[in-house]
Amino acid sequence: MKKITIIPFAVMFLLSGFSPLSAQQSRTASLQTSDMSRTSVEYPETKKSDVVDEYFGTKVPDPYRWLEDDLSEETKAWVAAQNEVTFGYLDKIPFRDQVRDRIREHWDYERVTAPTRHGDFYYYSRNDGLQNHSVIYRKKSDDGDSEVFLDPNTFSEDGTTSLAGLSFSKDGSLAAYAISEGGSDWRRVIVLNTRSMEAVGDTLENIKFSGLSWANNDGFFYSSYEQPDGSQLSAMTDQHKLYFHQVNTPQSEDRLVFGGSETPRRYIFGSVTEDQKYLVISAAVSTTGNELYIQSLEGEFRGTKTIVGDFENTHSVIDVRDGYVYIYTNLDAQNYRLVKAPVSDPDPSNWEDVIPETDHVLSVSKGGGHFFASYLVDVQTEVHQYDYEGKHVRQIELPAIGTAVGFSARADENILHYTFTSFTYPATVYEYNIETGESSLYWTPGLDFNPQDYVTEQVFYESKDGTKVPMFITYKKGLEMDGTNPTYLYAYGGFNVSLRPSFSVARLIWLENGGIYAQPNIRGGGEYGREWHLAGTRKNKQNVFDDFIASAEFLIDNGYTSSDKLAISGGSNGGLLVGAVMNQRPELSAVAFPAVGVLDMLRYHTFTAGAGWAFDYGTAEESEEMFKYLLGYSPLHNVTEGTVYPSTMITTADHDDRVVPAHSFKFAAELQDKHAGENPVFIRVETRAGHGAGRSTESIINELADKYSFAWFEMNVNPFRE
Repeated sequence: MKKITIIPFAVMFLLSGFSPLSAQQSRTASLQTSDMSRTSVEYPETKKSDVVDEYFGTKVPDPYRWLEDDLSEETKAWVAAQNEVTFGYLDKIPFRDQVRDRIREHWDYERVTAPTRHGDFYYYSRNDGLQNHSVIYRKKSDDGDSEVFLDPNTFSEDGTTSLAGLSFSKDGSLAAYAISEGGSDWRRVIVLNTRSMEAVGDTLENIKFSGLSWANNDGFFYSSYEQPDGSQLSAMTDQHKLYFHQVNTPQSEDRLVFGGSETPRRYIFGSVTEDQKYLVISAAVSTTGNELYIQSLEGEFRGTKTIVGDFENTHSVIDVRDGYVYIYTNLDAQNYRLVKAPVSDPDPSNWEDVIPETDHVLSVSKGGGHFFASYLVDVQTEVHQYDYEGKHVRQIELPAIGTAVGFSARADENILHYTFTSFTYPATVYEYNIETGESSLYWTPGLDFNPQDYVTEQVFYESKDGTKVPMFITYKKGLEMDGTNPTYLYAYGGFNVSLRPSFSVARLIWLENGGIYAQPNIRGGGEYGREWHLAGTRKNKQNVFDDFIASAEFLIDNGYTSSDKLAISGGSNGGLLVGAVMNQRPELSAVAFPAVGVLDMLRYHTFTAGAGWAFDYGTAEESEEMFKYLLGYSPLHNVTEGTVYPSTMITTADHDDRVVPAHSFKFAAELQDKHAGENPVFIRVETRAGHGAGRSTESIINELADKYSFAWFEMNVNPFRE
């Protein structure tokens, strides 16, 4: 087990009554009082039904199926009763208010994004520190006076309505913005005249998983599903459709462009090229692999041309220029490459490399007549600039080791902005001269902490099968590695998602109080290309759990922490990870945080757009072999009677229509029914919130305070004790 690269900081993210719940109290946990001793706490009893499903002759009980009904009063009462117990426990943690206040102190600093030009204005977002949502500002020149363009804090009194997208017409005279209510993935879209700030036409309704891509100044393309039968938050949404909305016409007259019964696809996205000449359509049936089409908007050719007509690989169009379409693809290149082909005949047989595949995963952006190739080199960013013929111009010197994003501008611009960050390097905006290659500081946050007090190291550890897996570990300089340090271990491991070094103000309170933050880059992610992703999918999913378990064992074996001072955490697919590891190694950690998790692996695909996740997971219906594999690790189905599980706080939200909260509800009920010992098992249900995006600052701070307080409390640590 080899350690490499010690990186100093300086070089471096209600209550309603329901008698069946309150009449019986069958399970108990215990609560430490202010002197850190324990007293008893009781759970609500959750009723069981006799629902049984049969798969290939195997009968599988689902006693908590009734909790899938998010419209029922029973379910609402169960949520209220669970929250009452959870918050009753949290309210008695003696230092919880101090934790919340300290997080709020850290959070209270100005945050600004890089500006982008639309028409006569430069637009950017700014948060003064504790605003629930960042405000969109604009100014006429880089050093001009700013004015508020759009303030999402005015959308609702409680901060539960958020800005979920903003797109400008070619000349900047019109803007379409999307809003999310209660955290839902369903959106409403409003069009504004950017000069008069008056609404144009009617509000568009029921838009989901969509960009807003303008065609000149006439209208824009968007995507949505038909309204589902039953609950809008949990019912299946299967056929995505691409529409064109003409400004100042009713939504009912919007033209269907692609999708529907003739070309049923689960995910469809349309984008207009910068020159406004072409519409590019991406269509997919799962979260990996897509078809690619191009359509002329000027009558150059009729109909829609197919670029790629299958779902075997992943592709996107970066640009169309001088008769060529430039395509980013992993066809015949597991780490991706950039190719070009004549727009008149873009079939893969005509593809020619512009930026060939290398040993490192590539992503591509464009600006000022150049391409910017961003590589992941052992999960750290390296950026190179190329011209349109594929000639290498230069490697861009970054301020430190970490993550750089942005490198995008219009074709006629000579300046772009990028953002750099690392684990303890707050997001900082730099200005880059495309011609000279010079970077200069554009904006830096005024955060009150000393980066010299901390270090981040990257280690490579061995997983169960001998695979080397990288992990970043951040902690306060001088911390003694004696196995007693509270450690927060976070991972994801799926869907080709790469967990990169990034700053989070939320972690500062953990680090400043002697905690360690660890982030392994386990298989299932995209850190090392398609092969790394596939090694954590379907019948390889156990590799993901093994990698995570091995990361915890590395931390314990090397003295960073011990099992009784370790918290494991993950969200969404990462919630699945934590749930599975809790079952397989319940003694591994003191605390577990499965957040908005995919926890019922036999039924996940029956809710909302869950069927699109089958590329990573497989489904219980496709074969007996796949059913048995899923049943073998599904968190809900592997909770064992009499097992001592770690102190657990499951977190979810009542408006999560991505991973429906029924996953978490049923898992919590199963754990509370079967676990043994004194460790508490709670579920914390956020109301008027969704899968995570668009939450208010206050809501985020409150949840963080609850999770950190719970972790320290269950580890018998008081971070504020002298």
